[in-house]
This record gives sequence, C-alpha cells and structure tokens, in this order.
Amino acid sequence: MDARTESEPTPMRNRTTVERKSERELVVTRTFDGPARLVFEAWTKPELLKLWWAPKSMGMSLLSCEADVRVGGRYRFVFGHGTSETMAFFGRYLEVTPNERLVWTNEEDAGGGSVTTVTFEEKGGKTLLVLHDLYPSKEALDEGIGFGEGLRETFEQLDELLVTLGV
Repeated sequence: MDARTESEPTPMRNRTTVERKSERELVVTRTFDGPARLVFEAWTKPELLKLWWAPKSMGMSLLSCEADVRVGGRYRFVFGHGTSETMAFFGRYLEVTPNERLVWTNEEDAGGGSVTTVTFEEKGGKTLLVLHDLYPSKEALDEGIGFGEGLRETFEQLDELLVTLGV
C-alpha cells in the first residue's frame, strides 16, 4: 500500500524514450509535468542538479557541481561513491536560450567528446524535453549508450523534484 496521503502530490509516470537515430546520434525524449521555466532551472542551477542528476540505484551522488550556464561558460560535475571512486564530466556551453535550449560539449574523452542539445517545449503547463547527443564516432556512441538508459532513472528523479518545487 502507498504510504502517501491523498493530499500529497505524486509525480506522474511519464515515459522516457531512448532511440538511436544513426550510428552517431542518440535521442532521449520525455514530457515533464511542469512549466519549461522550472524544468530549465532544474538543468541549470547546481543546487537543483545535485538533487536529481545521479542515478540513486547506482549508489552514486553528485559530489561537486559547477555550472556557469552562459555561452562560453564551463561546467564540471564530479560523481562518486563516497570519496574513493570518482569520475568527472566537463565541458562548455555553446548555446543557452533560457527556458528553451541548452547545447554543451562533453570534453572528458580525450578522443573528442559528444555534443548534447536539450530543448524544452512547453505545452499546456507541461514540458516536452528532447535530449540529442551527437557522438564523434559509432564506437563512442556504443560506449556511451548506457548514459541514455541511465537517463530513465534520473528523469524519474527529476519528476519527483518538480513535485517538491510546487508543480
């Protein structure tokens, strides 16, 4: 039995689709129950990113989150299991259109990283989010394909966060 009371808001169970569009392209789509402004804030404010970006099932947390969200600004996210094993993801923002679009590089791979584009389209108080990753090669996408699958869980965590933000 669900321990929630009837007055407590519950997140909607939205479907995340992960689709390989070509040898180098991965597209992840999901609708969030909230306005684009709040969904965009959850993607751009470090204090909010820390609350949803790391998949809880992996026992990881976002230990450090730096994001200078402006064209030319840089980001660095450090994930880990405590303080022993860590991994960093970093790059720079190429495009920033508030509440509509983010484009950034993923530079942690010495062989050239992917470029991620996220669009936020509001319809009737909900936000259609489309994440498009363009990898430098088929092999790079093959190695990174688990990232798209991991987004299913993190997007569920974002749904839960949006409920707490008053959506």
